[in-house]
Amino acid sequence: MTTAFVLSGGASLGATQAGMLQALYERDIRPDLFVGTAAGALNAGFAAGRPSTVDTAIELQRIWLGLSRSQVFPASPLTAALGALGVRDHSFPPSGLQRIIERQCDFVRLEDAAVPVHVVAADVLTGEEVLLSHGPAVDALLASAAIPGVFPPVVWDGRLLMDGGVVDNVPIRHAVELGADRVFVLPAMGPSRLEEAPRGAVAAAMTAITRAITLRLEEDVGRYGGIVDLMVLPAPILPGLLPTDFGHADELIEQGLHRARGELRRHRAPARSLRRAA
Repeated sequence: MTTAFVLSGGASLGATQAGMLQALYERDIRPDLFVGTAAGALNAGFAAGRPSTVDTAIELQRIWLGLSRSQVFPASPLTAALGALGVRDHSFPPSGLQRIIERQCDFVRLEDAAVPVHVVAADVLTGEEVLLSHGPAVDALLASAAIPGVFPPVVWDGRLLMDGGVVDNVPIRHAVELGADRVFVLPAMGPSRLEEAPRGAVAAAMTAITRAITLRLEEDVGRYGGIVDLMVLPAPILPGLLPTDFGHADELIEQGLHRARGELRRHRAPARSLRRAA
């Protein structure tokens, strides 16, 4: 049986996946491949280069606990101003995110990962969904997380690529097409109502993407749930928390861990057909 871990995008909410990974590894559930988008691609890239153990999950948790908004979205008034004027296609330089990826990625090319890893991006010009399975790992991860209008697109083999969450934030389809017959989905975001309108370009962009992807996940669970053994772990519930807020990693990790533990206990034979967690 081929097991895939599918990790969704979600910016700062991706911290919850570090808790989910611990819960899966505690039960000796290990992936034969990772498929990720945006923040999920970054988590997948980290985990794919290391042993599938609880220690790896805890190490990933420490990284999330040490991240701040300014590290990921470093302030650059000039870049922001040029973006607002339409001179540039982004509001933040990618340097902060690139440094994080370079520090934490243990392999140079995607195909060198200890566990096969595949990441989803989108073609800026055509809107086409692009699955990256080979090539420079840092560029691939950066492309998958390049939020449109926030970070610049990444040049890849003559194409301009941006955040895969725009087209497929929870890439279940790719896991199935890659041969998985057992799929665990680690969603960073679930449907939730905001307490107030998002402020700022980053928050507005991420909130719009969040709303658009919720329906896609529901559709894909219905489409593939009868084809493969599919389990969607419970998404975090923190009302009003925006995916640009890096101050709640501890709560997100704790929710990811404990809610995933509970779901896995309820379904003692995870190879059976999934019932999606509430």
